[in-house]
Amino acid sequence: MENELQQLLQECISLSGEQELRTLKDVLQGVKNKLSGKNSTYIDGLMHMERTVTPTECEIKIPNTNILDNTLGIVHGGFTATMLDTAMGTLANRLLPEGYAAVTSQMNIHYLAPGIGDWLNCKANLVHKGRSTLVLEAEAFRSDGKKIAHSSGSFFVVEKRTK
Repeated sequence: MENELQQLLQECISLSGEQELRTLKDVLQGVKNKLSGKNSTYIDGLMHMERTVTPTECEIKIPNTNILDNTLGIVHGGFTATMLDTAMGTLANRLLPEGYAAVTSQMNIHYLAPGIGDWLNCKANLVHKGRSTLVLEAEAFRSDGKKIAHSSGSFFVVEKRTK
C-alpha cells in the first residue's frame, strides 16, 4: 500500500502545475491535521477548520482554497453547507449532557452571495433546546464581511451507544 501511495503521489506531482501543487499540499496538510489531532474528522482537516466554542456560540473559520471551488471558481455550496452544519452541530453537542449527542434531522440554507475572498467564517447560535430536539441557526460570511448564507437546522437528541 505504501509503495502504491508513493507512486500515486509522484504521478500527481509530475502532472501538476503550480496551482495544483498548492492544492495537493493543502490536501496533504488537511490529512495531517486529522492524523495529528488538530481536527477531529478528515473533512474538518481538508477544510482547515478552526473552531471557537463558547457556551452560547460556535464560530468556524476556514481559508478559501482551491479545494472548495466549484466549476465557476467560487466556493461549492456543499462546502458552505458543511461549514454551517458543523458549526450548528458542534454547538448542539456542547449543549447536551454527557452520554447524549445531537444529529442533524433537517437543515435549510439560503445562499445569498458567492463564496469568494481569502476566507469564510460562520457563527451558530441556539434558537430552542428541548428534551428531544434542538433548533439552531447559523450565518456564513466571506472575508469582506458580506453574508453568503443563512441556515437553520433541527437536531435530534440521541443517546450515545457504547461499543
